[in-house]
Amino acid sequence: MPVWHRLGAMRLTEFLANREVGRRLQFLGESLLGCWVIALLTFSGYVLHFNPAPVGFLFLIVVVCEAILCGFWQASIVSLMACACLDYFFYPPLWTFNIDDPQDWVALGAFEISAMLVSRLSSRERLNSREARLQRRAMEQLYELSRSTLLINLHQPPGPQLTHLIQRIFTAEAAAIFDATSGRCDRAGVWKDDEQDLAKECFLAQVDDDDRSTRTARRVLRAGTNSIGALAVRGDLSPLVADALASLTAVTLDRCVTFEKENRIEAAHQGERLRAAVLDSLAHAVKTPLTAIQAASAGLAEVGALNGPQKDLVALIDDESGKLSLLSNRLLLTAKLEAQDLSLSKDEIVISELVASALSQQRGRMAGHPVEVSVTDPSLRVRGDLDLLSMALTQFLDNAAKYSFVGTAVKVMARESHSEVLISVHNFGPAIPITDREKIFQRFYRSEATAHLAAGTGIGLSTVKMAAEAHRGHVWVVSNAQEGTTFFLALPQNGGK
Repeated sequence: MPVWHRLGAMRLTEFLANREVGRRLQFLGESLLGCWVIALLTFSGYVLHFNPAPVGFLFLIVVVCEAILCGFWQASIVSLMACACLDYFFYPPLWTFNIDDPQDWVALGAFEISAMLVSRLSSRERLNSREARLQRRAMEQLYELSRSTLLINLHQPPGPQLTHLIQRIFTAEAAAIFDATSGRCDRAGVWKDDEQDLAKECFLAQVDDDDRSTRTARRVLRAGTNSIGALAVRGDLSPLVADALASLTAVTLDRCVTFEKENRIEAAHQGERLRAAVLDSLAHAVKTPLTAIQAASAGLAEVGALNGPQKDLVALIDDESGKLSLLSNRLLLTAKLEAQDLSLSKDEIVISELVASALSQQRGRMAGHPVEVSVTDPSLRVRGDLDLLSMALTQFLDNAAKYSFVGTAVKVMARESHSEVLISVHNFGPAIPITDREKIFQRFYRSEATAHLAAGTGIGLSTVKMAAEAHRGHVWVVSNAQEGTTFFLALPQNGGK
């Protein structure tokens, strides 16, 4: 056994021994005090020639007071002393003990019954009073802790602050909190080397316990049905107070976690607003020189007298400037959709005309890919913003052209599904992995499986998703190596009203 263990055991033994000696001395002193009062009353009654009745009544009062103030066993000793004095000094024949006399037994029985009843009532009252005092103190401590937790710094880890508050307010020897969200264990007070992970072990075991030998209470911290940590406190705490303390600690930890999440969400919103502002500024900045480039390119074509290579260069300028113009438009739409600064028009759009317009814009891109169009109902209509929906369908067609195998067909279908209009674009190309089918609709994300096949910015599909959500619709993709890839756009027929 380690030396400090032996020293601790010796000190505990000495403490218990001294405590026991103190109790015995107190018992002896209280009993002697009661007997001295009986002796004083006996002397007074004998000198004043009292008869047994008033003396016995006075003795009963002393026994009752002894039972109230000291306890049953002290009162029993005093009652024996009282009966002996009554028999010897007041019951005839005087100066002799006549224990066989019934009146002695009656007196002794009366004294003992009175002592027992009064001591029990007194003990119960003292116990109730002590419990009420402890409960009142516990309520005051819990109230003080609840008020103090409202003032903790939410920008710092809550564990160190809470452990020091608990130790100070509840005058605990030590306190420890394990926060499952951050994985850290904070401690206050003195914990032994083998007690450093008491709170964490309680969380892993998911069991509340009270160790009376070490006066340590452990509780799992729960927010609703979820366990968010554990608490370990060493001190004089009742199980009810430990439960209340654990609940209050869990509420505080949960509040700190909620505050941190709100801060992250607000920071993300700030970042989104800043990014939208940058995109909007960039798109507008590109528009002006791009218009000049397109105008100059058109002027060169009108001048004429260009040889073959020069014409090819002018055509290349026109083609690339058109791509830049399309990208700028997407950036502007993205910025407006993210800032929710775009007022949607509610046009009556004929789906067959929308598909024809989008295919006309992508005629050059679709070269080498046969296009199959299937619109189940030529009169199928939807309410929405024509520019946004045209941009979304154009983006689907552009993706189909870029990522499909050469010579394979692109199929465009539109049909009514319940209260929605369902538009799909299907192509044969490399399959999109399952893990990427949600991510490709995020801004600037490109799947590693297909990114090498064509150049791109990762903006197009994110814009399609935002356009669909602006119409209270949704988008998704289905892809496998055997069937190909199909992008879906579902729109409510009434425009999302």
